[in-house]
Amino acid sequence: MNKKDIAVNKLKSLGDIILEDVDKNNVPAIKVPSRGTSNIVYDTDKRYYVLGDRYGKRSLGNVKQITKIAQMVYVANFCKDLVRRGKTATLREMYYVSEGWDVDFGDQQESNIVGEDLEVTLGMTREDLGLMPEEDGASVYGNITLQDDDVEINALRAGKSGYTISPTIDDVQFLEHDVKRVIAVETMGMFHRMVQEDAFKKFDTLIVGLKGQAARATRRFLKRVNEELNLPVYLP
Repeated sequence: MNKKDIAVNKLKSLGDIILEDVDKNNVPAIKVPSRGTSNIVYDTDKRYYVLGDRYGKRSLGNVKQITKIAQMVYVANFCKDLVRRGKTATLREMYYVSEGWDVDFGDQQESNIVGEDLEVTLGMTREDLGLMPEEDGASVYGNITLQDDDVEINALRAGKSGYTISPTIDDVQFLEHDVKRVIAVETMGMFHRMVQEDAFKKFDTLIVGLKGQAARATRRFLKRVNEELNLPVYLP
């Protein structure tokens, strides 16, 4: 089963849970993993922090939670339509679309939080669900060739600004590379200076400009080149 089918099935399962409770004459409820700091644990195998096993329950029997459940179901249906059609939408676009729903959001922060709840409930990233952030992608410069859809891109031949990391970086294939390491720098000013100084040649490296705090797609790119290409990553 491919990633698209998995996403559609998981999104459908959210509605199935509610319908199953209705058929059994139970009050419908959804279990949502807790995202509090007390439920964040370090996974030594994965080498990053993950959510623990604590859950909260949102029940239609609680008047204060009815709106949250309805919003989550609407977002799930919105995402299911995106995934089925192979389309994407930004988080801000979803917020504006929600103004036509029966349960719209007070502001975008509220819609973002419901999107995050859906992520952790289904165990999938928002990008897998068709939702993209507004943030600009970071840049990569160095001798690596990637396949993005039907286009092969070498980050040395993409201009002095390098290859821009796509929000859908998980779908990009690494074809070949000729570097020994990755150096990630915080500012784009330093990135461009290192490109100008031919640091990619001197240090046999990929240069990644993080643009401040690294976006999720950037972090996934760094994780992939480390695990799939066995390249050490040096961070500021």
